[in-house]
Amino acid sequence: MPTLSRLLAEARERLRGAGVPSPEVDARALAEHTLGLTGAALLTRAGEEVPDEQAARLRALIARRAARIPLQHLLGEVEWGGVRLRTDGRALVPRPETEWLLHLALEALYGVPAPRVLDVGTGTGALALGLKAARPDARVTATDLSPEALALAGENAALNGLDVALVGGHLLAGLPGPFDLIVSNPPYLPDGDRAGADPEVRHDPDLALYAGADGLAVARPLAAAAGAVLAPGGVLLLELDPRNAPTLAGELGAAGWRAGVLPDLTGRERFVRATRPPAVSPVRESGAAG
Repeated sequence: MPTLSRLLAEARERLRGAGVPSPEVDARALAEHTLGLTGAALLTRAGEEVPDEQAARLRALIARRAARIPLQHLLGEVEWGGVRLRTDGRALVPRPETEWLLHLALEALYGVPAPRVLDVGTGTGALALGLKAARPDARVTATDLSPEALALAGENAALNGLDVALVGGHLLAGLPGPFDLIVSNPPYLPDGDRAGADPEVRHDPDLALYAGADGLAVARPLAAAAGAVLAPGGVLLLELDPRNAPTLAGELGAAGWRAGVLPDLTGRERFVRATRPPAVSPVRESGAAG
């Protein structure tokens, strides 16, 4: 039987050789998951032998990670934004940077009693559920075009015991509003990024990733429709690519919105925040199709 330290060293080397960006972190996460150990136990029990059956299960998971299957898919569940989320190929894996979008959304709702919130393109349900967990008084609606993603969001709502209205359909799905906040992490990558995508990204649905030549083919029509369903003074918050967030913010400003770009925790211009004025012009949608 191999010792725990030998298994971990073997796992690190295999992942490093496969080009996995964080071999140490991933090896430890998979060992904790497979062996039912805490991070501290990985250190204190390093010299102990691991039963062959458990070692075989860990090696099988390491082989799948070396094939660049996302770590979150192998773990099956992640902690994100104060909620637990099942993750698989039905929806985009929730990214750490999107937790800052959740923070910005909660900041926008500060002082708004019983806010009405719409999460467009909910995927796993991460934003909708994170908002509902932090603001139980909020009335949260979440939409998605993908029935598979919406089913996963429903499973996650049940997992967390949170009441969120889930609606299938494109963008605002005919919802009349009014909403105090519309938040979305829509597909925002230019189609040209597809060829050079990391192997892990190819396990996410293309529908959740790519949006035309400039990556704004979804965000533009979403912004165009948002003005009609936001309450006066309501806020639109979007996560976009740093390459196109300033473009959309500029278009919103030209259409009469109070719009700006906010940085992520690394300083990249990732988030667009726009406030609905009393009267708003339609956002230009030209060039939306790639």
